[in-house]
Amino acid sequence: MTVIAVTGATGQFGAAAVRTLLGRGVAASDVVAVVRNEDKAADLAARGVAVRVADYGDPTALRAALAGVDRVLFVSGSEVGQREVQHANVIEAAEAAGVSLVVYTGLLKADTSSLGLAPEHLATERRLADSPLTAVILRNTWYWENYAASVDSAAQTGVLLGSAGDGRLAGAARADLAEAAAVVVSGPDDSADLTDGTVLELAGPAITYPELADALAQVSGAEVTYRDVTSAEHAEVLTGAGLPAPVVDLLVNADAAIARGDLDAPADDLARLLGRAPRTAAEALRDAGR
Repeated sequence: MTVIAVTGATGQFGAAAVRTLLGRGVAASDVVAVVRNEDKAADLAARGVAVRVADYGDPTALRAALAGVDRVLFVSGSEVGQREVQHANVIEAAEAAGVSLVVYTGLLKADTSSLGLAPEHLATERRLADSPLTAVILRNTWYWENYAASVDSAAQTGVLLGSAGDGRLAGAARADLAEAAAVVVSGPDDSADLTDGTVLELAGPAITYPELADALAQVSGAEVTYRDVTSAEHAEVLTGAGLPAPVVDLLVNADAAIARGDLDAPADDLARLLGRAPRTAAEALRDAGR
């Protein structure tokens, strides 16, 4: 019996990973859902999944949550700016529990990316490299679902506004990345993906923003074209639309990263883990709207 813990198990990524584990035949009794809010995990508990409450900021609770666990799917935290310390707490709890494998969901090209999100992910990778734990790093690309909010606005205006130039974005559906993570963490002991220090760059087929505009058009049924602006103009428009400054910075920074090629990578690793082609942008956005 191999007990697998999934952290952040009530988040969109973690929940999708748990569903995949159960769908792959992992017994519910062998899955531990580590969550911050037990009430949100009622559906998992009803299916027989063990629910343990622990916040990434609570080392004591994390140690209790990972006790008796063999493998951990370590879903990166959502609190930007606090993740280096919080992630170290998770790693230390896994060390204390003597887990045999940690699978960490990081960021595409974290070691070279100019994205503002990259430093915390890279710090976590380095902490895992210094740990006696066997660790596999899954560097996840940008979610296609990040553009779900653009479907209606693009349909209404006929424009997808951005500052990515002719950069290529190798995005992927969140569900595909979660499925791949579940495949790795539940894989056989002799799997090549379980070798300590393995780093997989998980991305889908790359497209440009004009092609993303075409995908938005497919989903919405309206004509959509891409209008490229400078980063400053992009920030001004987003601010004028009422978005908070941190969100504006994130979106503008992401487009700048796309322009530099930071979110472009081959789709081989993700397709291999899935055993099929990853969802296209249009497919993922259509699924997100259901």
